[in-house]
Amino acid sequence: MKKFFFFISLLFCISTVSAQSKSIKINGTVLSGDNQSPLESATVYLERIKDSSLVTYTITNKEGQFELLTDTNDDKLNLFIDYVGYQTFYKQLLIDKELIDLKSIELNISNSLDEVVIKSRAPITIKKDTLEFNVKSFKTKKDANVEDLLKLLPGVEVDEAGKITVNGKDVSKILVNGKPFFGDDPTITTRNLTKDIIEKIQITDTKTKSEAFAGEEGDKENKTINLTIKEENNKGIFGRVAAGAGTDERYEFAGMVNVFDNDRRVSVLAGGNNTNSPGFSFGEIQKMFGGGYSMSMNSNGSFAIDGRSFGAGQGITTSQNVGANYADQLSEKVEISADYFYSGSDSENETITERENILPDSRFFSDSRSKTVSDSQNHSANLGFDIEIDSTFLMNVKPSFRWSKATTSFSQEEETRDEANNPTNASTTASFVENDAKTFQNEFDLTKRFGNKGAFLKFEMDNEFNDRSSDDFLTSETNFFNAVDEDILRDQLTTSEMDYRRLRLSSTYRLPLKAKELFLDFSYDFRNENRTNLRSTFDRNETTNDYDDFNFDLSTDFQYLNQENTPSARITLRKEKWSTSFRTSYVFRTLENRDFLRPELNLKRRFEAVELRAYFNYRFSDKASMYSGYSLNNSPPSLNQLQPFQDVSNPLNTVTGNPNLEPTNSHRIYAGYNAFDFQKKTGVYSYLSLNFNNNQVVSRTIVDPETLKRTTTFANVNGNYDVYGNINYSKSIKADSLKTVKLDIGISANLNRNVNFNNEVQYKSNVTSLTPSLELRFNWKEVMEFRPRYRLSYTTNTYDIPTFEDINFIRHDLDLNLTTFLPKHFEWTNSVDFNYNPNVAPGFQKSAWFWNSTLAYSFMKDKAILTLKVYDLLDQNTNARRRATENYIQDSQSTVLQQYVMLSFSWKFNSLGSKGETGSSNFYILD
Repeated sequence: MKKFFFFISLLFCISTVSAQSKSIKINGTVLSGDNQSPLESATVYLERIKDSSLVTYTITNKEGQFELLTDTNDDKLNLFIDYVGYQTFYKQLLIDKELIDLKSIELNISNSLDEVVIKSRAPITIKKDTLEFNVKSFKTKKDANVEDLLKLLPGVEVDEAGKITVNGKDVSKILVNGKPFFGDDPTITTRNLTKDIIEKIQITDTKTKSEAFAGEEGDKENKTINLTIKEENNKGIFGRVAAGAGTDERYEFAGMVNVFDNDRRVSVLAGGNNTNSPGFSFGEIQKMFGGGYSMSMNSNGSFAIDGRSFGAGQGITTSQNVGANYADQLSEKVEISADYFYSGSDSENETITERENILPDSRFFSDSRSKTVSDSQNHSANLGFDIEIDSTFLMNVKPSFRWSKATTSFSQEEETRDEANNPTNASTTASFVENDAKTFQNEFDLTKRFGNKGAFLKFEMDNEFNDRSSDDFLTSETNFFNAVDEDILRDQLTTSEMDYRRLRLSSTYRLPLKAKELFLDFSYDFRNENRTNLRSTFDRNETTNDYDDFNFDLSTDFQYLNQENTPSARITLRKEKWSTSFRTSYVFRTLENRDFLRPELNLKRRFEAVELRAYFNYRFSDKASMYSGYSLNNSPPSLNQLQPFQDVSNPLNTVTGNPNLEPTNSHRIYAGYNAFDFQKKTGVYSYLSLNFNNNQVVSRTIVDPETLKRTTTFANVNGNYDVYGNINYSKSIKADSLKTVKLDIGISANLNRNVNFNNEVQYKSNVTSLTPSLELRFNWKEVMEFRPRYRLSYTTNTYDIPTFEDINFIRHDLDLNLTTFLPKHFEWTNSVDFNYNPNVAPGFQKSAWFWNSTLAYSFMKDKAILTLKVYDLLDQNTNARRRATENYIQDSQSTVLQQYVMLSFSWKFNSLGSKGETGSSNFYILD
């Protein structure tokens, strides 16, 4: 470790030495030639004369002023000024003094009859709601992918998992030439497409194709990135193959082949590993599939990325993946896209948990040790048609199919003790579950435009058919250490069949009150959901040794219906600088539960409620904007919360629904501010949200003081709320032509008020968290990148009853990421993570250093890479965690991947057009 920090210090010392260069400042004011008004957001940039490489750039402020600061060895530089709709200004500058004042510069409106057409290389262009970057202006290493490129763009952030934000707003979709690429997982696109085939990057607000066709505004809180490939580079084959083998029998492999033929695109990928990666782990091979974007844990311990399971998670996982993607323009009016994915995984995990349970007048403790072994197979297929019947009529059809099979073996030992540390109960459980699930979904949209004022009629139909079945073999024993309660022994088979049907119909008519500015929308939504759940439990018959004794108490057979009718109206006003909308809806909802085993538990409830939604967006300039909104939503209780059925499947917790529950009304108020100054290279992003819930449904649990068995039902409470806010500031500093430093500093805060019951005592708990963070990024072109980051998490839990003690938690996280590019063709990456959690219980690891190191050598003209990597160099990997809620504190630790060394090889190929020599768009030189 000392050698590592010495190496970092040495590199910083070396970085203070730089070549002799001249520091210059160039300023001026850009005006419109016809009326002398200032032109805001014009692009001003300098290029070297000998090779047209970009030196620096900026955009003008609202007064049309600009300032360029740079260091250069050149005696002359070319200056260009671009603005949409105007002729490009060009001037060769003599660099003979530190300050060059160009005073006023007038741009003339474009007139194709008087212009000489040449190529434009403006690094950035702002067109109303579209931000466009010229890829050729941003220099990267030779084998850079799209993710490497995005990290260089001003206002764009990419984290280690591949999640992208633009000026503080999440990127929800990435397109290639306006079409999806391998479904909705952006990392497959950003980590597999190389920078050298991309011509431009366009960033806009996220819209569906139907919204774009109808002229609607879309989602202003999320962004879409469109990667454009020049026509001559849009025909050919490219891809990458990779494989690696290591100690402890670790391995990974992947391959991806893409065939582009103008509008037709075919891609195939395959891979596998036993290193807990959705695609691959850290290092060169990670670039193949991406990993970690929109990731959530499945019940079997595997991970799901954007709805697809890739089989990574806690424990040790072996996964396999195969996929194919197809997109084509079948005719002038018909587009098609299709993809198929298969993923399989085998996972094994052991978990140790210690929990302190808090009661109003006492506490009790539970310790458990569990083991899970799972195997899953998942298939998914998606198809999409966009049919433009005529210039005013669009049809969208998107069917999809999912099929998954899984087996899970689970075993657990648990013991519960009272406050005096005396055992009260103990249990052992073993189960084997087989699951099979099939889902079909379809989205069908029709959009018809009328006239040129913004009127349209839209019809939408979404339906879903979901069938699930399972066989669950269970053996368990629950022992109570008193003289009253009998032990509970179970040896059972439970077969389940669960069906879900959903149909949603929606129609919207837009009436323009003022052409393209003021609109009134009338909508009607119909939604019908039908769930059936047949669960049959059979005890083992000691005589026949078969599972044929029907257990009525543990069996269910019910149907749950939810029908909604919602008329609504919305008014929208759009101005050049701002827009606002207000929507009001009235929900008619009927909930019905039919219990075929226990007809006396049938229930039917009708609810009516108002729902509201308002939005306001203001654009101060092309550099800064704010948005705010309010919503009132009404959500019904879930089936298990309403159904008065007594669920005794858990011997230590009997759960009974409450048929008198009311729906929850949720009020949400939010606001955000985003600004990025291209001149000063500074960004400020902030967000604030307040959520208030009336009639929120919470658990109401009573604990038996002798056995510590729980009896749970549900109740409505008022007074729950959540407040969240964050602010981030970033600044880039260009030390010279080779070295840049970027500072990111931020803080987030959260206050959560919960009203709950504990042994019939109603109480309030406040959970307050504060998380400041600091990150530096030092980049020395073609020499090194250093990225340290520190994050402190402080949490405090307070209660309004004296028997509950207030609790404070603190956690430190430090990340050090260093990449060096010397000597030539070598890339050495070190990622060091340190976490310290002093509050975990004795016996759990409080701190750990986690160091991954990768050394890559590129050859064969940078098409091949040989990589040696060491995972967990210090052999200290741990995942000990502490969690605190309103009624318990829990420490847990589970199986983690241990140290290994791996040697891998990857090779990329590319026959697209002129192999990445992208061109640029047109601009003009004045006579």
